[in-house]
This record gives sequence, structure tokens and C-alpha cells, in this order.
Amino acid sequence: MKGKGRRNSPQKPIHGIAPPSHLLDGLVISHLGQGLAVETPDGNIMLCQTRRRLGDVAVGDRISWSPSEDGMQGRVEEVLARSSVLVRPGYAGKNRVVAANLDRVFVVISPYPQPDWLLVDQYLAVCEYRHIPAEIIFNKIDLAENKEQAVAELNDYVRIGYPTHAVSARKGIGIAELKQSLHGHCSMFAGQSGVGKSSLTNALLPDKNLRTNEISLRSGLGRHTTTAATLYHVPEGGDLIDSPGVAVFGLADIKGQDLAWCYREFQAYMGHCRFNDCRHINDKGCAVREAVEKGEISVARHQRYLKLLDKLAQPDTLWE
Repeated sequence: MKGKGRRNSPQKPIHGIAPPSHLLDGLVISHLGQGLAVETPDGNIMLCQTRRRLGDVAVGDRISWSPSEDGMQGRVEEVLARSSVLVRPGYAGKNRVVAANLDRVFVVISPYPQPDWLLVDQYLAVCEYRHIPAEIIFNKIDLAENKEQAVAELNDYVRIGYPTHAVSARKGIGIAELKQSLHGHCSMFAGQSGVGKSSLTNALLPDKNLRTNEISLRSGLGRHTTTAATLYHVPEGGDLIDSPGVAVFGLADIKGQDLAWCYREFQAYMGHCRFNDCRHINDKGCAVREAVEKGEISVARHQRYLKLLDKLAQPDTLWE
């Protein structure tokens, strides 16, 4: 099975040095043990090692690589410029790259377990900060006691421009429409445990297990090993990065003064606050607070903003 994902024209490397003409283009599709599974433009898969100086190389990265003398493996020489990067806090104050070149994140919720709206807002804030469009999936909609009421809970998000999808991976409800949203994009699912991310992935990728085995076999490892993330090509078009080991990506790099901008409905009011360093808490002349009081901004969303602001002031909680 050859890849059906987007093929991108060669780009400049991150380090600004044009790759030598003998280097080949590739797409990182998985971490396998200590190596990387790299897909070539013709759909072949090679096991590659990386130069230490390159730092993190993530699933979704477009790279330049050189083959070994026997042509059986390769080495990543350059990481090409990224259009986006998603990171999470790591140990010792260092961030870890979750995925690269994403252009869509789908935040998944369900009636059971009940939605963690603070976590939803955290995901959306990170996407705003990283300039990655986000959409919301209400999975297991068939299990909702009152479907209309469940969907109405998303009204605050619909009002500020986040596309939403009511689906059921188990029943196949809304899956065809979801595939249309995935088409032409490199996407990833995010959400709390138990909302059905794996079920959605399996519904969208009926040959997922075959593809996983193919990656291992064609990279020369014989059988699949544990992987933090894998990029799959959706049969109807588009790419999906399945990252089962990352249930939460944190507020890495976001400062307290940046968080308000990450709430997109705040942006139109922020320039009208009396003070430039307004925190939008109880500050005098705060246009955001006035909009909340007038019902122009969701009270619940503003309250969760205050909780995330407090979370940023306590670095140890960024792991949660």
C-alpha cells in the first residue's frame, strides 16, 4: 500500500542551508525504536537514524535524508521548514515536539465521560497560539440522553467560529462528513481518555493494522514496536497522526500575557481595555470583563480562562 498523502515540493531546511543534491526527500511517519520510519515520495518506507545535532525530529516532519552504502537504511540530514509544530512540556524545562506540520486539530468530547471543558479550552488555546485551526468532535452522540441538549452545549464554541461535528464511531453517524473535513489536511485527534479517539481512528482507517505492520516490515524491523505517534494516509485523502501516548498537550511556551489572545472571542475587545497590561480579571476599565457582563462573551469561558491563567502561574500543574 503506497502513501496517498499530500506531496510537498522541496522546502528550505530549518537551518537555512540548501541540502546537497544527493539527498532525498522524505516524510517522517513513525518512531520505531531508536529510529524513524521515513516515507519516500514514491511510497517506499526506509528506517533512518538522525544526526544528534538535529534535535527533535517529529512525526509529520519533511526531511532530507541520505541512504546507507547498501541502500537498506538511511540517515536524516536536515529537517525542512515546518509550517506548524505542536509541543508539550518535558522534563527539566525542555519542551518535546508532539507533531509537525499539522494544519488541523480535532478536539474530541463525548457524553461519557462528561466533557472536561477546561481541557477543551486548553487545547483550543494552544491551537490558537500555534496558529493551527481547531474543530470539535462530539463523539458517541448516540449515547447522549438528549441529543439536542448535548449539541447545544457546543453553542458557545459555534458562536465564536469553531466548526463542530456530532458523530458516532460505533454507529457510523457523521463519519462521512468527518472524512470530508479531514480531506487535504494533516490532522490529529486530542481529548481526554475514554472519549473514543481510537474508535474514531479505526473508523477512518479500516486498514490501520495492515498499514502499521507494513511500516514495520518495510522499514526492516520485522514486526511493529511501540511508537509514540504514527502518520497514516486517510483513504479518502488527507493525513491523520495517531498519537495514542499523548492524551494531553500542555500550555508549553504560553505566557500569562499571551493567554487572553488565545481566547479568540477576547481579541476584539482587548485593544479597548484602559490599561495595556490588563489581565482581564478585575482590572479597571477592562473591556473584556464588560463584554462578559453584557453577555457578549461566555461567562463559563471567561471563568475557565481565569483557571488557566492561574494554572500558568503554577508550572508544576502544566503536566496535568
